[in-house]
Amino acid sequence: MTSSFEFPTSLARPSDAERDQALKVLRDGVVMGRLSHDTFIRRMELALSARHADELAALTADLPTEGRFSRLVFGTVEAVSGFSERLRRAWQAERLPKLLLPHPSAGRPLSIGRDPASGLRLSHETVSRVHAELSRQGGMWILKDLGSTNGTSVNGRRVIGATVVREGDQVSFGQVAFRLAAH
Repeated sequence: MTSSFEFPTSLARPSDAERDQALKVLRDGVVMGRLSHDTFIRRMELALSARHADELAALTADLPTEGRFSRLVFGTVEAVSGFSERLRRAWQAERLPKLLLPHPSAGRPLSIGRDPASGLRLSHETVSRVHAELSRQGGMWILKDLGSTNGTSVNGRRVIGATVVREGDQVSFGQVAFRLAAH
């Protein structure tokens, strides 16, 4: 007597890999604007509680799965976007005025701001009266934001407190930007 224990594949419980794939398709659907946040949350809950692979398939049936072609397209777009940003920065960097680092023997910090008593006076509305300070400590140049309203940044990153700067760095005080240069 032969007994057969065959079950239809649609009744098989989904594997973790299948759930992960379904969740990835749902996440991509949100990123591409095909699902609202609320719909994503509801479908994610359903995917995590699905008892059958067919249920997962139904949750993602209206969404495109990312194939090789779309990975190529998205990867190319990312590369081109990154290139254009790097090109914009490089173009802008060459056109920035130079800010000469003070001679190391100067001994005192260079104050930067709109205040007439500043060592580097910048009369631009985005620069605070007492904006930043550049000093030499332990053989390194330190740029410190002094609580300015519109911020200080180095190479496009906002300075919180103080940071080390070097010759060639792009620094901005509000919307006024410079390229650091040595004497």
